[in-house]
Amino acid sequence: MDRHDKEKEMASVLLSYLYGNVVSSTQIRLGFVLLLEAVDDLAVDIPDVVDVLALFIARAVVDDILPPAFLSNAKVSLSGSSKGMQVVQIAEKSYLSAPHHAELIERRWGGSTHITVEEVKRRIADLLKEYIRNGDTAEACRCIRELAVPFFHHEVVKRALTLGMESPAAEALIVKLLKEASEECLVSSSQMMKGFHRVAESLDDLILDIPSAKSEFQLLVSKAISEGWLDSSYVNSGVNGSVEDDEHEKLARYKREAVSIIHEYFFSDDTTEVIRSVKELGYPEYNPIFVKKLITIAMDRKNREKEMASVLLPSLSMELFSSEDIAKGFVMLLESAEDTALDILDASDELGLFLARAVIDDVLAPLNLDEISSKLPPNCSGAETLNMARSLASARHAGERLLRCWGGGTGWAVEDAKDKITKLLEEYESGGDVGEACNCIRELGMSFFNHEVVKKALVMAMEKKNERTLNLLQECFGEGIITINQMTKGFSRVRDGLDDLALDIPDAREKFLSYVQRAKKSGWLLPGFGVASSA
Repeated sequence: MDRHDKEKEMASVLLSYLYGNVVSSTQIRLGFVLLLEAVDDLAVDIPDVVDVLALFIARAVVDDILPPAFLSNAKVSLSGSSKGMQVVQIAEKSYLSAPHHAELIERRWGGSTHITVEEVKRRIADLLKEYIRNGDTAEACRCIRELAVPFFHHEVVKRALTLGMESPAAEALIVKLLKEASEECLVSSSQMMKGFHRVAESLDDLILDIPSAKSEFQLLVSKAISEGWLDSSYVNSGVNGSVEDDEHEKLARYKREAVSIIHEYFFSDDTTEVIRSVKELGYPEYNPIFVKKLITIAMDRKNREKEMASVLLPSLSMELFSSEDIAKGFVMLLESAEDTALDILDASDELGLFLARAVIDDVLAPLNLDEISSKLPPNCSGAETLNMARSLASARHAGERLLRCWGGGTGWAVEDAKDKITKLLEEYESGGDVGEACNCIRELGMSFFNHEVVKKALVMAMEKKNERTLNLLQECFGEGIITINQMTKGFSRVRDGLDDLALDIPDAREKFLSYVQRAKKSGWLLPGFGVASSA
C-alpha cells in the first residue's frame, strides 16, 4: 500500500496464487480483518490507506479469494465512525457496485503482471477448442502452462468437462488432456476438485442444454477417480453431482429453491404462491429447514419482512407443516443462535419475539416450548432466548402486543379485528347461519386472536340469556377453527373479568360456571383449567 501501482498489482496476484494451496480462505479473511482494525494507525504513514485498502478488498472479492459476505460480516465488529468502516463502505458502494466492476478493478493498477479474468477465460476457451480440433495434448498443456494462472486452473477443468459433456466425440480427448495435466502436476489436485465442484453446482443449469448432463458427469467422475486423476475424497465432499441425487445434492438444491421462494414472497406478499411453490418443491422432510431459512432471512431485514414471516407461519402450519416441523425449525435456529448473532447483533431478541409470536398465533403450543427446550444441547445460549419467549407469550395482553411488535403491517389493527368479531357474533346471534359465521372467523386470518371470539361469545351469551353463541363455539372447535389453547385463553379472560361483569350481569359467575361445565364436557379446555381467578 505504501508503494507504486506495480507493487499493488503484484501483491494482489500473489494472494491469488497463494489462495487454496498455501493460505486458507480463513487465513485470508482474518488477515483482512487485522488490516481493517489497523486502518486508523496505518493512516499516519499512508494517507490514502482507506481508498487503497478498499480496492485491495474489492480485488480479493473479484478474484474469488474473499466471499462477498466478508463485507457485511466485517461491519459487525467495526465501529461506525472508524476508518475501517469507511474502507468497507467504499469497497461495497464505490467499487463492487459499479457497472463492469470486475474489469475496472482488475485494471485499476495497470494489470501489468497478469491478464484480466475475462481474458483468461477467453484464452482457455480458445485453447480447448483448438485442442479438440487437433488433438495435440502436449501443445494444449504448453498453452495452459503459458497462461501462468495456476490458481485459476479450476476454470480449465470446468470448461473442459463441459465441452466433454456437450460433445460425446470430444469426451475421450478431454479425459486424455485432464489425465495428462494431472500426471504432469500441471493442474493440482485441489484445482481439479474445485473444477469438478463447479460443474456439479451448475448441473441444474447445464441439463437445460445437455439433457444427459448428470449421467455424463457421473461417468466422468467415476472414470477420473478410477484412473487416479481425481481424488477419491471428492465423492464424500458434499457436492458430487451424483446421478442418484444423493442427500447432499438434494439438500443444497432445496436450500437454494427455498431462499428463492422466500425472497419472492418478501417482494410479492403472496402467501398462496408460497404454499404452491413449497408443495411443488417437495421434500417435506426438509420443512424445518424452510422455517429456519424464513426466520433467518427475515431477521436480517426490516420490520415489514419480519411481520410477513410471522404471518406466513400460520398459513404454512394450516396447509403444509406440522407443529413438529415448525418446532424442529426453531430448535435449529436456537442451536445456531450464537453463529447468527455474529451477523445479526440482536438475533437473540428477534428470535425470542418470533417464538412468542408463534405461540400467540397457535403455530406452536406452550408445551412445544418445553419440547424445544429438551432438545437443546447443554449450556446452549438458545435457552435464554426460549425463556424470554415464554415470558413474552404469557404476559398480559400478549396477543395485542406481539401482534404489533413489528408494526403489524400485513395484519389488521386490533381494534378493527375486535369490531369485526362483535359484528359477526351479533349477526349470528340474531339468526345468522353457523356456516357463514365460521367462514367469517376464518377470513379474519387471525387465529392467534380467536380467544377474543371466545371471550365475546361467552359475554354475549350471558347478556342475551341464551346459549346460541356457545353452539357457534362448539362448531368452531369441532372444525378446528378455534384451538383448545385459544378456547382456554378466552375462558381465562372471562374468568379474570368476572368481578367487572357482575356489575352489569349479576348472575355472571353462575352462568360462567355452567359454561365451563359444558366446555369441560365437550373437551374445549386444557386439563387443569380452574374457575378461580388467577389474579
